[in-house]
Order: sequence, then C-alpha cells, then structure tokens
Amino acid sequence: MAMKRIATIVCFISLCAACAWADDINKPAYQIADNTFFDPSKKEVKEDPYTFHVDYRLEVGFTQHWQRPHDISFPEIYLHGIRMGATFTFALPKHFDIQTGVLYTLIYGRNDQHWRSMDAPSVQTEYIRHRVLEHNFTVPVRMYYTIPLWKQLNLFFFTGPQLHIGLAENDYLQNHLSDGTKSWLETIGVATSPYDRMTDDIVRANIQWGVGGGLEWDRYRLQGGYDFGLNNLVRHPKVSGQYMSEWSWFVSFCYRF
Repeated sequence: MAMKRIATIVCFISLCAACAWADDINKPAYQIADNTFFDPSKKEVKEDPYTFHVDYRLEVGFTQHWQRPHDISFPEIYLHGIRMGATFTFALPKHFDIQTGVLYTLIYGRNDQHWRSMDAPSVQTEYIRHRVLEHNFTVPVRMYYTIPLWKQLNLFFFTGPQLHIGLAENDYLQNHLSDGTKSWLETIGVATSPYDRMTDDIVRANIQWGVGGGLEWDRYRLQGGYDFGLNNLVRHPKVSGQYMSEWSWFVSFCYRF
C-alpha cells in the first residue's frame, strides 16, 4: 500500500510539473518552417516606388564655346560667358529621367586674325582684331540616369542632343590693314568692317551632342558637360570643303522648386 501511495504522489507531482512547464511564458514557442525561404519563386516581390512627376529647375552657370574653322576664312575663336534659364525633368522608371527646357546664352570672345601684307615685304603681316558677342537660345533634350549614394546625395550622368538657336553674333572687328591688303581680302569675301555674322555667314541652328554628369543634394545640383558640334555652320561656302563647327562646355548650378 505504501508503494502505491508513493507512486500516486510521484505521478501527481510529474503531471503538475508538466502543466506548469507548458504554461511557462518564458518557454520559446515551437517554430514552423517557412517554405518560401527555400523557394525564391514564392517570395513577395517589392513594388516599384516609381510615380510619374515633373521637376522644375532654375539653372545658371558658366560656358565656353569654341568655333573651329577648317580654313583661314574664319578666325578660330573661344567665346565665354553665362547661360541661364529653366528646365523641366520628367521622371521615368529605374532612375531614368528626360530633361528639356530653354536656356539663354550670352558669350564674348576676342582674337586676332593675321594676313600677309600686300603692300610690304612678304615677311610682314597685318591683322584684323575680332571682338565677337553672341546671343542664342539653347533647347536641350537630355537622358539622365541617377545613382543614389547616401541619404539625399545622388550621382547622375546625362547624354543627348541640344539645339542652339542663334539670335545674333556681332563681330565688332577692328581693321589693322593696309589699303592693298584690305582690297585683296574684300575680293575673296573676307569681311573687313563690323557686321552680324549670322545675317550673312553663319547658320543660326547649331546642333550638338553632349555628355556630362554631376552631384545632387536635396534640391540642389552641380553639373557639367561637354557638347560636340555636329553640323557645318558656314551658310554659303565660298570654296569647296569650307567648314566650321562650334563645340562647348559648361558648369552650372541648378535649384529645384
């Protein structure tokens, strides 16, 4: 009888201990394996956060243009000045954007064009001093790609064409020529007095293709690029193969509002 009582007490204590262990809140719950962890096809795909929107920016910066003639009829000249205007950026998926807008450019340059004297020994030269002031509108069409770096700091690159629409290119040239040299230059069609080069000599549409990049922080961008001239700017070639193109580079600051 004593053994039966002892066995009964032991069973009762074991049952109470099992119940207490089952109700212990500190005991970790049994985990059921998630099969999707081993099956990538069943994983939840994150949605693309892309939403279409348009960003408006103001831009101002420095630019330099290089007029590159392939003969001596036009002077090779560097023009430098400012560009400013507004751009519109259309957001695309996968960190791509398309940007266009209208920018005004005002640039100035000076260069001396030397000629052999017609009234002196052949070793002596004379010159025309060109002082050129150019006004134009620029319409860019750029494809942008943005790489997020840290928080609101982004790196971006762009490429695409742009069109310069010339308004005027006044050449306030100064004549340092003898009478014989001046007469000879006029017979071959070289200007010897101030005039608007876009009226007679140069086409107004300058088509370029550019590449560039920069950094963006919140609403601010610092960018730069180089544009290669694609078309001949000589309006009426006087000799076969007469050609001039205009290349340019720029650095600008942009603000998104």
